[in-house]
Amino acid sequence: MKVLLLKDPKESDGGPDSYIKEFGSHGLKATLIPVLAFEFISLQTFSEKLFHPDQYHGLIFTSPRAVEAIKLCLVDSCKKEAWKNYLRGEWNTKPVYVVGKATARLVTEIGLKPQGEDCGNAEKLAQFICSREPSNSLPLLFSMWCSEKGNASNNAQGQRFDIKHIFEQ
Repeated sequence: MKVLLLKDPKESDGGPDSYIKEFGSHGLKATLIPVLAFEFISLQTFSEKLFHPDQYHGLIFTSPRAVEAIKLCLVDSCKKEAWKNYLRGEWNTKPVYVVGKATARLVTEIGLKPQGEDCGNAEKLAQFICSREPSNSLPLLFSMWCSEKGNASNNAQGQRFDIKHIFEQ
């Protein structure tokens, strides 16, 4: 029997998707059909902001796609070297807030130290940020989906954000 799964492949350690493995263990052949497509936008502007950590108090990532945007900004070998030799260290002196374990893992892979991965959603992350950030600090660079609703910035009263929409559906 064949199974069609309407979902994106799980971004994991490069192995097969856990659903495909589980169906396979029961003798079923599963095929993934991605239901969402994302297009990255404004990467040049985001890259420019990313290369000026002195203008920000920290970073916020609410999805694996936001971390993927950084990877796309670092495709150029000169930018990749700057990231390794200088920028990564500069950002690591600042808080890097994330929602979820998958996003935290990807943030770790690019050499940053995530905080807040156990918050679970934007509202709880906003509370977490507000409990740690002085309201008079530099803005937090927040990369997000154009249509993101209920995001951390709506709930983080008194905090300053530089919100950059970097992908859309």
